[in-house]
Amino acid sequence: MSEASNDAQTDDQDSSEVDSSEDSTTPDQQANSSSNEGSQSGFHAIVEASTIQDALESLSVLVDECKIRLHSDELSVRAVDPANVAMADLSLEQGAFEHYSGGGGVIGVNLNRLEDIVNMANSGDLINLELNERTRKLDIKFDGLSYTLSLIDPDSIRQEPDIPELDLAAEIVLEGSQIDRGVKAADMVSDHIRLRVDDAEEALYIEADGDTDDVNLKLTREDLIALNSGTANSLFSLDYLKDLNKAFPSDAEITTELGDDFPVKFHFNFAEGLANTTYMLAPRIQSD
Repeated sequence: MSEASNDAQTDDQDSSEVDSSEDSTTPDQQANSSSNEGSQSGFHAIVEASTIQDALESLSVLVDECKIRLHSDELSVRAVDPANVAMADLSLEQGAFEHYSGGGGVIGVNLNRLEDIVNMANSGDLINLELNERTRKLDIKFDGLSYTLSLIDPDSIRQEPDIPELDLAAEIVLEGSQIDRGVKAADMVSDHIRLRVDDAEEALYIEADGDTDDVNLKLTREDLIALNSGTANSLFSLDYLKDLNKAFPSDAEITTELGDDFPVKFHFNFAEGLANTTYMLAPRIQSD
């Protein structure tokens, strides 16, 4: 999601139509195929259901499948949506688990199927995840239930994106509920949403312009948790922001980095700060 790809978006082209360089795989492509990603041996984790449910939701709002990297001290995922418009970067530190042993390497998973399974658990249940070395499948157990999930060959899943460092003018920290309010208001009048920081007023504006109606939510420094103001103004697809908004915890602090016609970055954590998600969303560039 480079600046060059952003420039390709015009007023006549919805951001969901940005060219995708790679095709997604099908669930029938299994992990017992040969893989160049390395060994997946020795993975075993026990985690509270609410933690893994929140983690999977933060990914499934953008993609249907992903590579999960099983580091010795954390589990991590980077993924980009099929249109190359939005990216997600997730990490679950070892401390977010009741038990964690990652043998290195990577596994490929169908997020929808895995999410359906873990959503059967109550939030306080402990979920046992273990890679079966013989079948090359993921064994999942909780509350007397046992599931076996077929994995996907990691080499058949889209390449993981690099999330670039951007020099963005403004940084805003606000509650997830405030973003939710702005997104819902914008959805009443338009399919686009503008995020704007007025440096002189020290305020964040969430705006939407429809054919007949407009909406404007002003959040001053006093309304926000923190504001490092600088002039910033970017337009985004509301459909994408609505998807990201589903994963924002309403009571979480969302750190938002914003520039002029640049991607926006959202950062938040959960599981008592031991799990972290970053989103990056490309802007819509309007023609004159």
